[in-house]
Amino acid sequence: MARLWQGCACCEAQDLSPVARLGRRALLCGLAALPAVPSGTAHALPPGLPAAGLAQGGFVAGRIPPNARASLDGRALRVGPGGEVCFGFGRDHGPSAVLALTHPRAHPERHDLAIARRAWDVQNITGLPPAQVTPDAEALRRITAERERLAAARATDSARIDFAQGFLRPARGRTSGVFGSQRVLNGQPRQPHYGYDIAAPVGTPIVAAASGVVTLAADFFFFGRIIVVDHGHGVNTLYAHCSAVDVTEGETVAAGQRIGAIGATGRVTGPHLHFSLSWYQVWLDPAPVLPTV
Repeated sequence: MARLWQGCACCEAQDLSPVARLGRRALLCGLAALPAVPSGTAHALPPGLPAAGLAQGGFVAGRIPPNARASLDGRALRVGPGGEVCFGFGRDHGPSAVLALTHPRAHPERHDLAIARRAWDVQNITGLPPAQVTPDAEALRRITAERERLAAARATDSARIDFAQGFLRPARGRTSGVFGSQRVLNGQPRQPHYGYDIAAPVGTPIVAAASGVVTLAADFFFFGRIIVVDHGHGVNTLYAHCSAVDVTEGETVAAGQRIGAIGATGRVTGPHLHFSLSWYQVWLDPAPVLPTV
């Protein structure tokens, strides 16, 4: 379903390559041919891990036996002192994944997971300055450096387990953008939206969705004033387009603590908070983990 929407158009900061965009469109066409997972399909997760996150863009967090080791599709997962573990699935993840558990004195477990396919909206965003849709060479150099800096912050692999306490809504306001929607900027197909947008007046407080450590506080071309907070095990939240940033890199913040204010900095068509959730470099849908309004 196509619709006209005004607000956040910043996610192009994550992928500027025309070749990559072409590859993504081909991937999306391929995914469209895959059968959707039937609603009655069993999700074979072990006790302590909720099945609600087994979908494209989904986040799974819970506990396994503390002395167990875990891996997802062969990638080792951190396990906290109380068995805390988490993982996620990208917007275009395929229909299956394998979770493996190894216990010191028990047979290894293999859990074949069915990942539900989702349908994504299309958002047509108009009225953007041409230089923000197709940046010049100097802007591209800046954007490339900012992408590398953001990737480094999102690669943080700390032993914190703040993610296990759940997440708060980072600001009050109306939902003006959702995760996963395909973006068409001034008529040109671009990067999907990898965040959850909350529209509110400039100056509306932004709070940390969970406790953690600030790994990035900067001013970016597309994202404007931006904050990234690490919550452990590769989980981090991002807050963009801020009018004010009230924290510094390396600072520890508490869940619900004010960290900034909503603004209209960077590539936007109105004041709002672009809020993102990710697991390492995998963008996830924040909406299912937030309290309902």
